[in-house]
Amino acid sequence: MKIRVKLLLLFLMLFGALLSAFAVFIYVSTAKSRKDQYYQHLKREAITKANLLFDAKVPPAVLQLIYKNSLNSLFEEEVAVYDTSFNLLYHDAVQIDKVKETKRMIDQITLQKEITFEQGSLQVVGLLYIHNHKTYVITAAANDKYGISRLEEFKYTLIISFIIIISLTIAAGYYFVGKALNPVAEIVDKVEEITATNLYKRVQVKNEKDEIGELALTFNNMLDRLELSFDGQKNFVSNISHELRTPLATIVGELQLALIRERSAEEYKEVIRLSLSDARRLVRLSNGLLDLAKASYDQTTVSMKELRTDELLMDAREAVLKTSEDYRVDIVFEQEIDDDDDISVKGNEYLLKVAFINLMENACKFSPDHQCTVTINSDDSKVKLSFRDSGIGIEQEELSNIFTAFYRGKNKDFSPGNGIGLSLTQKIITMHNGVIGVNSTVGTGSVFTVDLPHV
Repeated sequence: MKIRVKLLLLFLMLFGALLSAFAVFIYVSTAKSRKDQYYQHLKREAITKANLLFDAKVPPAVLQLIYKNSLNSLFEEEVAVYDTSFNLLYHDAVQIDKVKETKRMIDQITLQKEITFEQGSLQVVGLLYIHNHKTYVITAAANDKYGISRLEEFKYTLIISFIIIISLTIAAGYYFVGKALNPVAEIVDKVEEITATNLYKRVQVKNEKDEIGELALTFNNMLDRLELSFDGQKNFVSNISHELRTPLATIVGELQLALIRERSAEEYKEVIRLSLSDARRLVRLSNGLLDLAKASYDQTTVSMKELRTDELLMDAREAVLKTSEDYRVDIVFEQEIDDDDDISVKGNEYLLKVAFINLMENACKFSPDHQCTVTINSDDSKVKLSFRDSGIGIEQEELSNIFTAFYRGKNKDFSPGNGIGLSLTQKIITMHNGVIGVNSTVGTGSVFTVDLPHV
């Protein structure tokens, strides 16, 4: 069921229920008012006839003749007068006797002074009437034909009005609900036009303050993320192709060159050594790409546990020293650690170790003395690490790009690499809700800082 139909049905149910309740209330109030007014009318007729009988001394026969000769005697008010001992003093039509008064009824009227009740289609009123210090009991009964007829007409008028109003409401509601949902239809049409080849298109936002505007903004923000992701994937694939092509082409060329003619054992060894170097470069690149993919996972899918940063740094240092005998890594505690919690973080052991290895290797690679100094500090909320080198440094205009995947600055000729390390490191630190920063001076060295929150 479409939202337009659902909203219309919900509105109709609510409005129909309220309108029905209002119509029933009006009808019941009108019916009660008619009944009360007719009881008052019967009371007035009864008193009038009693006045004619006792004060005006109109003979009973004359009153009965007037009653019989009325235009509609069947619905005429029938009045009877009794004394308190249930002696009939006057009756409009004894042979008809609509009410059939009893001694019990007369006693009840005498006790309560006035009663009203219904008898079939008749309305009956009984009251005490005092004349010359004598007490009489008067009853009056009749069928309010005209009042009931008008009430029936009023009921049909309410029903017809209800049907007309509901019909108009359906038409107006369908129109206005459709008009209100038109922006949603426009968004749907626009989104259907957007494909992988035109992610630059955006949904028009007419009013940012209403729900439709918020929906459009949400779509646009989602498209921004998708476009950024697609562009990143395109650049990623392009850079991977470039990075893989070079060492593969070199290996193929060296092997083809070796097959052109017979060579000495030393020449073959040199070809093998060069090919092995390129193969190792491919291995490092593939490992970096795998680690980059792991660091791009959703945080909820990566296992986390409590870890000591000093132990992670020691393991990373051991791994770095194995890659080259010339590398040196010093780990310095800037303050005494009284509690393990002061240097503990919650994270993934493998990924954090990869991040620390990258920072240590970078510092060693770009320093003439191949040395990296790591300092550990902490406060109440986080562990603070710094990775310092005395290398060639990074120019200021390049600092904003060093965490971009596959980016290599002007120092790429100083040491080989694939431009993955720092991008991977930033992803890992961000995944652990940490912050990484860098300060660098050309010719003096660089300091990479990492802040990781405690467990």
